[in-house]
Amino acid sequence: MRWRILALLVLARAGLGVQFQTVGSAAGEITNIFGMDNAQLGVMIGLFMAPGLILALPAGAFSRFASDRVLSGAGLAALSLGGLLSALATSPETLGLGRIVAGAGFLVVTLYFTKMVADWFGTREIATAMSLLVMSWPFGIALGQVGHTWLITLFDWRMPFAAASIWCAAAAIGVWVFYRSPHDSPPATERRMQLLPREWALVCSAGLAWGIFNAGYIVWLSFGPAVLEARGHTLVASASIVSLASWVMIFSGAVCGQIVDRFGRRDTVLVIGMLAGAAAFLLLQLPGAELGASLLFGLIGMAPAGIIMALSGQAVAPERRAFGMGVFFTLYHAVMAISPALAGGIVDLAGSPDAAMHHGLGLFLTVIPLALAFRHLKSRQ
Repeated sequence: MRWRILALLVLARAGLGVQFQTVGSAAGEITNIFGMDNAQLGVMIGLFMAPGLILALPAGAFSRFASDRVLSGAGLAALSLGGLLSALATSPETLGLGRIVAGAGFLVVTLYFTKMVADWFGTREIATAMSLLVMSWPFGIALGQVGHTWLITLFDWRMPFAAASIWCAAAAIGVWVFYRSPHDSPPATERRMQLLPREWALVCSAGLAWGIFNAGYIVWLSFGPAVLEARGHTLVASASIVSLASWVMIFSGAVCGQIVDRFGRRDTVLVIGMLAGAAAFLLLQLPGAELGASLLFGLIGMAPAGIIMALSGQAVAPERRAFGMGVFFTLYHAVMAISPALAGGIVDLAGSPDAAMHHGLGLFLTVIPLALAFRHLKSRQ
């Protein structure tokens, strides 16, 4: 039963990646039509994460009043509505409003899907389960990188938003109809909103590590194609090379989860992954090394994603897990809302997209001390 539930959540969550990637894929058309620079485009990308800054804690508290199924389904419906608003936009303000509405849905879905997987898997095969859930995000982004470019070529920049909204609407129906909570899940009346001091330290370490890790990934997706286009690659070729990392990590992440569940050595695997990801940011800037850089980034650099995400389920006791997830995703969204605009500003200041790659390298290296701090705190009684 739990693996069928996981399959449902993975398919539904892929729609989040498809919806997020719409602005990145249509960046050229959007900047031309609405007259944006790179920093403003980064803000538009970051708006998707902005609602998490204020909604994550309330969303965690909502668990006392509605089921995980109802809340996550409502989040998917908001993702669909936000995409439709952006598709109909005639101004940057309307486009941004659609991103904010979709971002609110993204926050709710991500929070409760993560909790739902932690509830179903507990300490058994949690790294594998979280890896599969996490990989649905890059799977959706990879589909968007290729599919959105194709839709833009055939139609216009609005079509990717419409297609992503259809996916999210179908996912909402699927979750409402088919999801069931595990029998031993604490009822809503027993869920608590207070964390222990040690849990605060654990969840803050985990949330910052997850946010910074994902910020590095978004830098790769958003500015990697510009690096390749500056070296003479076409738009489609650049998107295809950069998206290769997302396709590869779908499988490498699941394999990585299996390895650590069976053999341990989580910290060693994580450090190797972060160092490999940092190296990939450098390699992408070297002529002739583009394909190898993308493979390195996807095969090794992004493989520990499930290990980092699993920290969220290990940080807080089950009866406080929903609120703990709210804290976790508040920190995650804070980092994700700031990073794209910061990266865009760095590119504008430096005059070259290569500067964003250096920013991404620094983000990946920062994950290492945060994850090791979590493990140290967790080992203390």
